[in-house]
Amino acid sequence: VQLVESGGGLVQLGGSLRLSCTAPREAFRIRAMGWFRQAPGKEREFVATIRWDGGFTYYSDSVKGRFTISRDCAKNTVYLQMNNLQPEDTSIYYCAADPSILTSELRNPGAYSYWGQGTQVTVSS
Repeated sequence: VQLVESGGGLVQLGGSLRLSCTAPREAFRIRAMGWFRQAPGKEREFVATIRWDGGFTYYSDSVKGRFTISRDCAKNTVYLQMNNLQPEDTSIYYCAADPSILTSELRNPGAYSYWGQGTQVTVSS
C-alpha cells in the first residue's frame, strides 16, 4: 500500500506550506496517520499525527504552535499546515499510516506499517 504525498517545495523563512497525503480508499481501515521528517545524516523524527477516531492530535515540541495536522475521513487524506517555517524545518517529510497502532506508539516511526515516498521541504533564509 503506497501513500501519496504532495505539497512540498521551496519557501522563504517565515513562509507557509501545506502537505497532503492520501491513502488508497478501502486499502485498510486507518487508525492514525501522521508525518515524520528526516534530514540528511539524521534519524527520522516525529512531527505530528492524528487519530482517525475522534481526531486527537499529537505534535512534537519543535513544531507545536506552528504546524497543524488535520484529516478528511471521506477522502482518506491527512494534511499538515506548516506556518512560520524555519531553516531547521528543512527536511524530507514522510507520511505514515497504520490500521492498529497503539496510542503509546504514535510517535514511533517503527510502529507505522505504511509510508509515502517523501516530499522535500526547503526553507531558505
